[in-house]
Amino acid sequence: MRLRRVILGKVFALVACVGAGALFLGFAAAQTPQKGATPAPPARAPGAPVANLAQLMRGILLPSSNIIFYAQSNDPAAVKPADDPSSATDPLASSYGGWTAVENSGLALSEAARLLTLPGRLCSNGRPVPVTNPDWVKFVAGLRAAGLNAYDAAKTKNTDKMLDAADKISTACQNCHDRYREKPGGVPDRCM
Repeated sequence: MRLRRVILGKVFALVACVGAGALFLGFAAAQTPQKGATPAPPARAPGAPVANLAQLMRGILLPSSNIIFYAQSNDPAAVKPADDPSSATDPLASSYGGWTAVENSGLALSEAARLLTLPGRLCSNGRPVPVTNPDWVKFVAGLRAAGLNAYDAAKTKNTDKMLDAADKISTACQNCHDRYREKPGGVPDRCM
């Protein structure tokens, strides 16, 4: 009885392998581009950046800096929590709102600076982000420092300190934008 189970198991394994091979070959043939067809883009390498620079800016850097800019003239503690803070789309009214949201935004800017240096990230126009340019490295270091400064200022819950921190964030952003975003040739020439 045991021998029969072993033999049947091997037969099922063989059939499964042959079936999978046929399935794979059929799939591979179906995926082969036809003559004149546009080939599919290459697969991303594991660990390679997914977002382009503009998406990274819009997803992390802009929202985080806006929270810091808000705190330079408004008291985040005065923001009324959302009816359901756990599902709030406004970070200031979320479960981690108020000054905690400002602290987190400073940290997000500081940590996101590292994402700006990943090899393989592209600008929205398809050009590589100039991660090895000395001025890029300097500008990213400035952003990291400005983010940490905003975090420290937010811990004091002092809007005057936030005014100074927001100025440092603005300067860090402008340094990079002047060189890489505001190009005379327009969008095709800039890395945004």
